[in-house]
Amino acid sequence: MKKILFLMLYYFVGRHLPSSQSPYSFGAKKLRYFLCKGLFKETGKNVNIEHGAFFGKGSDITIGDNSGLGIDCRVSGPLKIGKNVMMGPEVMIYTSNHRIDDLDKPIIMQGETPKELVEIEDDVWIGARAIILPGIKIGKGAVVAAGAIVTKDVPKFAVVGGNPAKIIKFRK
Repeated sequence: MKKILFLMLYYFVGRHLPSSQSPYSFGAKKLRYFLCKGLFKETGKNVNIEHGAFFGKGSDITIGDNSGLGIDCRVSGPLKIGKNVMMGPEVMIYTSNHRIDDLDKPIIMQGETPKELVEIEDDVWIGARAIILPGIKIGKGAVVAAGAIVTKDVPKFAVVGGNPAKIIKFRK
């Protein structure tokens, strides 16, 4: 019952409060943090859930200290976000997809693939409007460029960008 109340408060009130960067936020960041602490599987310290973030029920999301979900992002679980992870606006993280294997059935009738864990390790920066597909692991210290579509695992300290995302360089 408590979870349902927290979900309703988040989606009807907290999600619509101003961004934490707004001079008119009046404690919006603290309220969203409080609500998500009651919804997420694990929530670290100083977590920032921004205005408009959508995460379904949130029950299979883990987020570490000093990390956040960006403005108007859309994520689903199972999702594990490490410590000190920055996420730009409108990032999308998917953990399942549509089935397309039965040619005798319309795609809309085939359902979804099983959910796959997306794991984002510590000290990662995900740029605005990046898309991360199911089952991806983003290594420690990596940078995902704005607008990148991540279809393969990203190694530690790699900078990736493009569609599909490719390694541009490694941080030194």
